Amino acid sequence: MLPGGDLLLFRESAASLAGRTRIEGRLAELLSENFLHRHGHRPAPSEVRSWDRSIPALTNALVEAGLGDVEMLLEYGLPLTSKRADVILAGVHPSTGAPSYVVVELKQWSEARPEDGDPLRCRVPSYEQPLLNPIEQVRGYCDYLVSFNGALEHSPDSVTGVAYLHNATDLTVAGLREVQEDHRGRMFTGDQRGAFLDHLRSRLAPKPGAAAADELLQAKVRPSRQLMAVAAEEVRDREQFVLLDEQRLAYETVMSAVRKARRANRKQVVVVAGGPGSGKSVIALSLLGDLYRRGVPALHATGSQSFTKTMRKVAGARKPEVQRLFRYFNSFMEAEPNDIDVLICDEAHRLRKTSANRYTKAALRTGRPQVAELIDAARVPVFLLDQHQVVRPGEMGTVDEIRRAAAEREVGCQVVELDSQFRCGGSEAYVRWVTGLLGLEGGGPEVWEPDGKVQLLTASSPRELEEFLESRRAEGYGARISAGYCWKWTTKITPGMTALPADVVIGDWSKPWNLYGDRALLGAPPAPLWATDPAGFQQVGCVYTAQGFEYDWSGVIMGPDLVWRTDRWVVDRTASKDPSFTRATPDEDVERLVRNTYKVLLTRGMVGTVIYSTDAETREKLRTLIPTTT
Repeated sequence: MLPGGDLLLFRESAASLAGRTRIEGRLAELLSENFLHRHGHRPAPSEVRSWDRSIPALTNALVEAGLGDVEMLLEYGLPLTSKRADVILAGVHPSTGAPSYVVVELKQWSEARPEDGDPLRCRVPSYEQPLLNPIEQVRGYCDYLVSFNGALEHSPDSVTGVAYLHNATDLTVAGLREVQEDHRGRMFTGDQRGAFLDHLRSRLAPKPGAAAADELLQAKVRPSRQLMAVAAEEVRDREQFVLLDEQRLAYETVMSAVRKARRANRKQVVVVAGGPGSGKSVIALSLLGDLYRRGVPALHATGSQSFTKTMRKVAGARKPEVQRLFRYFNSFMEAEPNDIDVLICDEAHRLRKTSANRYTKAALRTGRPQVAELIDAARVPVFLLDQHQVVRPGEMGTVDEIRRAAAEREVGCQVVELDSQFRCGGSEAYVRWVTGLLGLEGGGPEVWEPDGKVQLLTASSPRELEEFLESRRAEGYGARISAGYCWKWTTKITPGMTALPADVVIGDWSKPWNLYGDRALLGAPPAPLWATDPAGFQQVGCVYTAQGFEYDWSGVIMGPDLVWRTDRWVVDRTASKDPSFTRATPDEDVERLVRNTYKVLLTRGMVGTVIYSTDAETREKLRTLIPTTT
């Protein structure tokens, strides 16, 4: 395999690729085969058409510019994400002789215009939804590449970016140029082919680019910035995250709605839907940080005590006013209509039917839906959710529910779908494998085919799982063990106890559940900080403390509530000790929630996941699906 082969679909010099295309005429077919092998599914027809039409346009331009020896890296996977840059050109800078890279975003568009006066979002006739301006798109790719590729750490200026709209004219895309252009974000049209060739010559010399390509592909990938570790800088000081493509589109959609709400008293609901690791919380923090710095009244709310308390502790460590930005969904029962400019509802799949509980004053027990309270409270309510992370009875956060509530109030509702992957090493294949394994989507369990992005292993005992994770921690990685809710949880710690009760008992191995409550005791962090405090490794986390967080290595214990029998999964509700499951909870709800629980637990790991099942037949099934063991 070529160096860095896991990062891209194909690599060749411009001259060689031009010859291959001219003689064989099967570039798109070749890329499609590589794509199927790499990702486990076929590319979309629109992507194949783009390869067939756009790559030759770029290749011919390079050859005409005398740059046939420049290396073309096609469909380069950005580190730790599922996002791909169309082409990276690797070569030598004509002035310095140092490695030089040009990130190229290719568009077949013949026309495009700003969406509703906002040039960062553009409307293209053949697309139903607005798209991110390609100038901003390629700039984001450049910024992200510099942030995560070790070869560029000391030479950030070696990377530039261009969007090449080879079918467009200056007139048909003139409005897109309202976005400021710079060395990392520049646009050329078919009218500007000569200027495009000159630009390429200004960044690339007519010399072989193979060595520069090797350096980029073989460079060490810097680990992803953990969400909680950078929250303080994100909210208080400056932008720490680079938002890509539909992440940035979601961000701009919200900011556009905020501008309209302030200018024209126009209320707007925005829903951002995506799977685990698609960047929902990163978008939420970026929005909160930017709005906070601009003086726009905004609050962040979740239904997760762990997430909210962690954000208060980390992001608001030195500023009480920052801590007050983080609330719960049930904090808005008495809010005045439109009292807040922006309400960012993160983990919105945890919305409940109503906010009332046993402590709610009788006057507030109106039966008013929680989603209605949140929509009414803000001029721009923003909901970020993953419908497959509903894990408790009574949770009802879905796109349809929010749309319905908005329509009842005659309020517009925009939905942005996130399809990229930033958790699990950026492996879309792994997230698909998990949803298929659990029967949530797809055709059922399949054999895991390693994709070079994330590691997946099985363990034959809980002790083996723990020892493996200990060895990863010795190498400097973070790790946690979580389990299905199949063991009773001792919530009351009496004064005479010298250690937490070892509730999770499997044979001769035992470990305590994460601590109950908000105070650290006996060397264990409080429940809300289990996922982020290093001492959390000594306890087993449940879905309610793991949900919304990520760590390098994830050890998952599947309990007797979900077992494999012959050819299917069987959910045993009697094996669950989750107090939220009552006799009134229908069997079909329990089955769905148990599967969703394991989806959450299996998608926390950034680097890898190790699975152990307490059931022998299930362990054997997992071994047949996951060839490698610890």
